[in-house]
Amino acid sequence: MITKLRAGALSALIGLGAIAALPATAQAEGIYLNYGNSGVGFQYDAYDRVDYRHGHRYDRRDERRCSPQRALNKAERYGVRRARVVDVDRRTITVVGRKWGERVRMTFSRAPNCPVVRW
Repeated sequence: MITKLRAGALSALIGLGAIAALPATAQAEGIYLNYGNSGVGFQYDAYDRVDYRHGHRYDRRDERRCSPQRALNKAERYGVRRARVVDVDRRTITVVGRKWGERVRMTFSRAPNCPVVRW
C-alpha cells in the first residue's frame, strides 16, 4: 500500500514538474501556454508583423528596444533621484540626476533591457 502511494506521489511530482517547465520552453518559440482564472489556452505570437498603413515591416525586437522612459525607470531603480533624460541619440540615452547628494550621469544603450554603458 505504501509503495503505491510513493509511486503515485512520485509520478504526480514528475508530471507537475513537466507542466511547470512547459511554458518556459513554449515561450522561446513564440507559443504561449496561458492558464489562470479563465482556463487553459494556447496562443501563437507571430515574430514578423507588417504595418499595412505605412508598408513598414518590423519585428518584436523593435518593441524591446530601450526607450527614454525605460532608461529613466532603470536609473530610478539604481537609486538616482530627480532623474531626467538630457540626451537621446540613435545609439544611447543619457540620464542625469543625483545619488547620495552628488551629480550622476548614466548612459544607456538602446539595446533591449537598457544596458548601462557609462556611469
